[in-house]
Amino acid sequence: MNAEGESKLQGVTTASAKPVQDVPAQAQGQGPMAALAHRARLAARTLAQSSSATRDKALWAAAAALREATPAILEANAQDLAASTANDAFRDRLTLTPERVEAMARGLEEIADLPDPVGRVLEEWTRPNGLRIRRVATPVGVIGMIYESRPNVGADAAGLCMKSGNAVLLRGGSESLNSARAIHAAMQAGLRSAGLPEDAVLIAPDADRAHVAEMLTASGQIDLIIPRGGRSLVERVQREARVPVLAHAEGLCHTYIHSAADFAMARRIVLNAKMRRPGICGSTETLLMDAAIAAALLPQIVADLAEKGCTFKADAAARAIVPDLPAATAKDFATEWLDAVLNIAVVDGVDEALDHIAQYGSSHTEAIVTADENMAIRFMNGVSSAVVMWNASTQFCDGGEFGFGAEIGIATGRFHARGPVGVEQLTTFRYEVIGTGQVRP
Repeated sequence: MNAEGESKLQGVTTASAKPVQDVPAQAQGQGPMAALAHRARLAARTLAQSSSATRDKALWAAAAALREATPAILEANAQDLAASTANDAFRDRLTLTPERVEAMARGLEEIADLPDPVGRVLEEWTRPNGLRIRRVATPVGVIGMIYESRPNVGADAAGLCMKSGNAVLLRGGSESLNSARAIHAAMQAGLRSAGLPEDAVLIAPDADRAHVAEMLTASGQIDLIIPRGGRSLVERVQREARVPVLAHAEGLCHTYIHSAADFAMARRIVLNAKMRRPGICGSTETLLMDAAIAAALLPQIVADLAEKGCTFKADAAARAIVPDLPAATAKDFATEWLDAVLNIAVVDGVDEALDHIAQYGSSHTEAIVTADENMAIRFMNGVSSAVVMWNASTQFCDGGEFGFGAEIGIATGRFHARGPVGVEQLTTFRYEVIGTGQVRP
């Protein structure tokens, strides 16, 4: 981003055209992220009170700004790629193309077309004394988004937060800093076009790792932290945060081929689940296959994947069928490869498949391929993961594929939200009590 683009973080206006008061970090005894969080909180008040039409206008304008800025975004991304020494899977996550920028823009438009999540009456009832009580969806407030490598996450997060009436403070990875800044400029252009405060979408000024620590302790300024990245990032956030965290574990996804599976379907699903994009969290990392069909089907699946460049780690039962497969260790089965590497284990039925997933899984996404509905239901009821699929690729675990327009992450915890986190999951609620003069006896 050029100097002019960077200065836009300092000179911003609210929808009423009154300047938002910057709070100097030095005056507060705080660092730059706490000061930005304060500005985001002021902007969140305006955003929460804005109309759905205004927020949608901002999203449509941001989509147009992304398209217009495509050359600048790709140039910034080329700088990031030139500085990167990462492996192919990581570079794929980092890489932007005209098609991926267009997908970001379309995602914002799809978010704009969703129903307004704010102000939904979730439940309503009347008490015997005549009081009407209703639970109403409201924005969370200020979201702190900490993410790595994938620059499009910034656009998705900003779009979802804008739609749900939340301000967002972004801290992307150092490897994607130039790309993130270029995308951020487009998002702020959308806010300006709709007369909303630019401070509703703010970004860390640089790649200083101290910014993460500051966000994690910004209690009272940031309402929710969402980390999106590898195990070390998520574990650090969960360990150090003094702010509520909506986190996901690793994407240790499994595809289980049951003995009643259609072979052609199974081959098609496994190939897509592993090799469509090996570097995303919805990629299958472990293939489980029933012993009853392994001798006939496993060599075919291995050949399919090997032709596409996949390598393997296999247990003893699988190697007895395909002898040249490398041996797998327990550590391999606990590894999220995010690469063209597939673990393979042969199991004896649904229960053994469920046991393997319980031991090694991360509660992200599991799939079963079978024509037996009873076994499918048994499998789906038996896993504790946020998403479970029947006769479909695990790569469908995606907010856009779920009809959310985009996602801010995949939540694998048990509370508030699970699976792809879209606009509805970025709201909380309040109770409204409406009376006609009642007083409590």
